[in-house]
Amino acid sequence: MMIVTVQSTGVSPADVLAVARTDARVEISPEAVAAMATSRAIVDGIEASGRPVYGVSTGFGALANTSIQPSRRAELQHALIRSHAAGIGAPMPREVVRAMMLLRVRSLALGRSGVRPVLAQGLVDLLNHDITPWVPEHGSLGASGDLAPLAHCAIVLLGEGWVLGKDGSRIAGAEALRGAGLRPLELAAKEGLALINGTDGMLGMLLLAIADAAHLFAMADVTAALAIEAMLGSERPFLPELHSIRPHPGQAASAANIHRLLQNSAIMDSHRDDLAHAVQDAYSMRCAPQVAGAARDTLDFVRLVSSRELVSVVDNPVVLPDGRVESTGNFHGAPLGFAADYLAIAASEVGAIAERRVDRLLDVTRSRELPPFLSPDAGVNSGLMIAQYTAAGIVAENRRLASPASVDSLPTSGMQEDHVSMGWAAAKKLRTVLDNLTSLLAVELLSAVRGIQLRAPLTPSPAGQAAVAAVEPFAGTPGPDLFLAPVLEQARTVVAGPDLRAAIEARVGSLD
Repeated sequence: MMIVTVQSTGVSPADVLAVARTDARVEISPEAVAAMATSRAIVDGIEASGRPVYGVSTGFGALANTSIQPSRRAELQHALIRSHAAGIGAPMPREVVRAMMLLRVRSLALGRSGVRPVLAQGLVDLLNHDITPWVPEHGSLGASGDLAPLAHCAIVLLGEGWVLGKDGSRIAGAEALRGAGLRPLELAAKEGLALINGTDGMLGMLLLAIADAAHLFAMADVTAALAIEAMLGSERPFLPELHSIRPHPGQAASAANIHRLLQNSAIMDSHRDDLAHAVQDAYSMRCAPQVAGAARDTLDFVRLVSSRELVSVVDNPVVLPDGRVESTGNFHGAPLGFAADYLAIAASEVGAIAERRVDRLLDVTRSRELPPFLSPDAGVNSGLMIAQYTAAGIVAENRRLASPASVDSLPTSGMQEDHVSMGWAAAKKLRTVLDNLTSLLAVELLSAVRGIQLRAPLTPSPAGQAAVAAVEPFAGTPGPDLFLAPVLEQARTVVAGPDLRAAIEARVGSLD
């Protein structure tokens, strides 16, 4: 089993994916334990001195000026967790909660939160015993970070709250701890606040989305090339010299992919010297790299934002090495909210242009002699007509989801938190956009393969041959109509998985 070690310098994106998706075991390095112990000693010294410090000897949010007696400060931390675990709705996916918990361990391990190492170890124990807190989907504004979602994680450490069962059921937190042989924790001053004040939910979802988007943007080049081949398009707009004169790196990479994918094709050769061939292909074909490339460049920006956040201290207040404890606004999720919204816009357009190619493939007036709706017996059979309806409906939904969440601030906490990021909502809807993009590329994959099959006896490119080999076992060959829903589900699996890309790269070389 892979082991992820949380260092005093943090974790990597690969670490987060390993814990969230492949159940890697988690450990805390001795250096991180020492960093936490050092910062805790500073908090203990402040407690002994009687100095008023936010979150240590005062209330929270709008109650920041309310002094808390020493005898009630542990009670304060427990009450904070219970009151802030106030989410509602369906549970967040297991992978999101696991990513969030690892990132909270990372935050504590940086040694700026003033907590005992036992607190971080408690979260590690939940991860290693496969205990996933039940985190409702609604509750975070991305204001003081992801307060409610993180509180739903923290409350399980206290032996309270809910846990997500393997079958999706809801289990009492106390029962889950007992079953794993774990004991509830007793919180000390500041520790409740340190468990919930940060951007870990937003960042976790963004890191998962980055991995998904990187794969889907490469697959978008694949399905675009297949559709262009099926429609007897030209590979000339993808020549490298045409993209070096507009030096956006994502555009050049996408164009290079599509050009490579279209080589060694008898279908492409069949019309290359045909004088009747269209002088210019439609934008959805010719401009595929400009759209997908812009999305790739957006993804690079989002990677940069997330890499900065991975080394950031986002707690409040923070314990500085010189002994000061200072309030910050580093928990505000604006950088992550903006990035998630920007990536959702880009991914939405990658799907939108794919749907336009599907529509063109199915239209007998524009598909260059393919039969209507890719059915060899159109009329009695409707072919892929309604698959395009489905794609159109998904494009419309993605356009709604591409509306930015990060501009929709609402004040809370008695106007103390009078501007919030809505970063949680931005990251959550980004996941939906990417799931929808998977479906759109699945429709394009199926449509393009149908078109390539209908060009027989001409043989397709090596990429086209790999695609036909992947799709034909469940979709068959062009003929009478099929029950399409399971075919589309299988096509989604092909798009989301690694096998088709690997098969294509084995034939044409690595895709960028």
